[in-house]
Amino acid sequence: MNALIDLQRATEYAHIPSLESMSQWVAAVLKQQEIPQAELTVRVVDEAESQSLNATYRQKDKPTNVLSFAMDTDVPLEVRLLGDLVICAPVVAQEAEQQGKPLAHHWAHMLIHGTLHLLGYDHITDTEAEEMEELERRILREFSIPDPYLAVSHNEPLYKE
Repeated sequence: MNALIDLQRATEYAHIPSLESMSQWVAAVLKQQEIPQAELTVRVVDEAESQSLNATYRQKDKPTNVLSFAMDTDVPLEVRLLGDLVICAPVVAQEAEQQGKPLAHHWAHMLIHGTLHLLGYDHITDTEAEEMEELERRILREFSIPDPYLAVSHNEPLYKE
């Protein structure tokens, strides 16, 4: 499975995984979904851009860890275009620290989570959340990353809404 990623760095934040790591995490999602090749954009941003996009597209005026913008086209293409992920590096780092997780593990989770969103998965209902979370766990295990939901306090949501 081949993940083609257009990486856009729109922040000075230094602790961003390599393009190779990101490609491996996305490729694992593609493999699980039996998609031979796909392309997406990953834009790594600061809190101001994340907050602006979250307010514009989700009416939530605060930064968030990952936003997904799925590609919607009926045009037949050689490579499936998934869409765009916007990841806020400072929020991901803050969450990893708060949740006691290695930063790379949280980045892997955000890439996998966001890619599943691009493929149509969601976590609005409990049933959808259970299905999506089980897929995330299965894919993360391929990288020896523990269940990201076990480390989360039940008092705080995993995803900033």
